[in-house]
Amino acid sequence: MPMLRTALLMAAMTALFMGAGWLMAGMQGAWIALAVAAAMNVWTWWNSDKAVLRMHSARPIAPGQVGGLHEATRRMADRAGLPMPALYLMDTPQPNAFATGRDPENAAVAVTRGLLERLSAEEVAAVVAHELAHIKNRDTLIMTVTATFAGAISFLANFGLMFGGRRDAPMGIVGVLAMMVLAPLSAVLVQTAISRTREYEADRVGAEICGRPDWLASALAKIAGGARAIDNHSAERSPATAHMFIVNPLHAHAVDGLFSTHPPVERRIAALRELTGTASAAPAAGRRTAEGPWA
Repeated sequence: MPMLRTALLMAAMTALFMGAGWLMAGMQGAWIALAVAAAMNVWTWWNSDKAVLRMHSARPIAPGQVGGLHEATRRMADRAGLPMPALYLMDTPQPNAFATGRDPENAAVAVTRGLLERLSAEEVAAVVAHELAHIKNRDTLIMTVTATFAGAISFLANFGLMFGGRRDAPMGIVGVLAMMVLAPLSAVLVQTAISRTREYEADRVGAEICGRPDWLASALAKIAGGARAIDNHSAERSPATAHMFIVNPLHAHAVDGLFSTHPPVERRIAALRELTGTASAAPAAGRRTAEGPWA
């Protein structure tokens, strides 16, 4: 089922890419766009996770480099029945995190410096559990593919006016202008639909993994407050990846709630509060060491 969803998503994004090419340069543009999309599909399958990590200048975290983080992650991964993911650090003061990778055997969890500095050990473990839920549900490939295609579509739209003078463009400059507006909007709508439906499920499964819904609820409240107050410059430069984060990292250029890539944090917290008391007891999440904080 996850593979079918990914295939359908790739087909939809390819069709959107071809439509943009057709509006810019007629059938020739559509065929060129198809060839580009086919190459992107192959590249995305194998390399999109690495590309997303590079977009956010994430660097690997070696075992023991951040006190307790590897141990807590391994404990959560064991509870989830998953291999230990690679861990990455994003050097931004905004608390946030995301997961990426085409499958559980090639997965990575990236956390920000702000997350490690502002959240307790229990809250960090709950955030890791949420990201492991995305990996367990096979969401990471779909979300990473969407980010890559959305970025490519926006890039294509920025160069739309270069093709406005072509005589074989079906709608001339009107079609090019329509593509510049509608193609990125369509990509945002796809991002929104994908992320909103998956966050609630990842919250639920993440709460089951860590065994403490209240830890995750508390973490979401802190992350949301930090995201509203602190810029995440790499996310602002690459807004197509916003839907991958546990909480929307964008606020400097936020759009109306209708197009938000995430469901309201208040509703997510309320859903987790309803689970409190029904979850099994969780093991200790791991503590900060005497050497200092997480980061």
